Amino acid sequence: MSAASVKGWCPGALRPMQSGDGLVVRVRPFGGRLDAAQTSGLAHLAERHGNGLIDVTSRANLQIRGVTDTSHRLLLDGLAQLTLLDPDADTESRRNILVTPFWRDGDETQALAAELEEVLADSMLELPTKFGFAIDDGKSRVLAGNSADVRIERDAAGGLIVRADGARLGRSVARGEAVTTALAFASWFIASGGVSGGRGRMAKHLAAGAELPELLRSEAEPAPIMAAARPGLYPQGAMVGVAFGQMPHATLNRLSGCGHALRMTPWRMVLSEGKRTMPTASGLITEAYDPALRVIACSGAPRCREAHADTRALAAALAPNIGAASRLHVSGCAKGCAHSGAAAITLVATGAGFDLVRGGSTRDEPILRGLDRDDIVRDPSILMGGH
Repeated sequence: MSAASVKGWCPGALRPMQSGDGLVVRVRPFGGRLDAAQTSGLAHLAERHGNGLIDVTSRANLQIRGVTDTSHRLLLDGLAQLTLLDPDADTESRRNILVTPFWRDGDETQALAAELEEVLADSMLELPTKFGFAIDDGKSRVLAGNSADVRIERDAAGGLIVRADGARLGRSVARGEAVTTALAFASWFIASGGVSGGRGRMAKHLAAGAELPELLRSEAEPAPIMAAARPGLYPQGAMVGVAFGQMPHATLNRLSGCGHALRMTPWRMVLSEGKRTMPTASGLITEAYDPALRVIACSGAPRCREAHADTRALAAALAPNIGAASRLHVSGCAKGCAHSGAAAITLVATGAGFDLVRGGSTRDEPILRGLDRDDIVRDPSILMGGH
């Protein structure tokens, strides 16, 4: 694999990351939700203080791209006015929470999210920056395949459980115990050495032999997993995909129309709350089986300084050739920022062409190296083992 500068942390609003097109400023919506004023406000800020491009990330956040050192201060002022800013960078980094977008008015999801945000803000836990929490408390789990280390879920009977990622069973809790138990899991992770030894994640820590203490063990089976969400109309609103996880500011502004709030997802899709017709705007995916949903691509060159190729142009060219049950990941370097897990087909750009990994991630050994971009486009069967 090609060498890449792995920073080991995620950008924030208060701690942006330098990229090929300027600073990347990550905005973490509270409760996984933006009201209409916040959505239109973010679109305006991206146009005024960035290059107008907005990423939708696999951690259910938004990123404003192309920010300069000068415009960053003005951008922060705007985020503060929209109540989208944490008091400091440490608080911001701890507030790494995925929230199911399929909650309903009157259920406990938003209250759990607000309580967890408050407790994390007041805590002094020094968690790894990628360490995260998931509130997936519907009758079916929808976030089981997404990155999180401590999960608040339900069991088959509808009771709340807290589960360590990598553990099959969770601990049954009363409503008032859920957040404090989630924090207890995080505290144990630190105290038991989960941060050391290059682990940094709960599942790796457990796989390496760490055993949960008696107080955190249980025999509660989590609720079943829901089929993967796709663009379409749901009782909560209209779900739309964002092609390759990036949209222009005008599209985000369009989504704020008619006063609809947005619920963020880790699937590079957003749910327009209460909307009964599918939104249409540049870069939105509205068809449930659009080929673009089968491919994942990072920002690529020239937007990212680490990238060796224009990943999105290649992904767009290959999407129609990827089978409905397959997944293609095109990464501009070996870091795999857009997708850390395995995919049926992974292409990794290097200085010598593209490396091909089948059934693995950017960290796995490729079966072919140095593939030419034009050759791949002319004969996509190379990817599926046609040669």
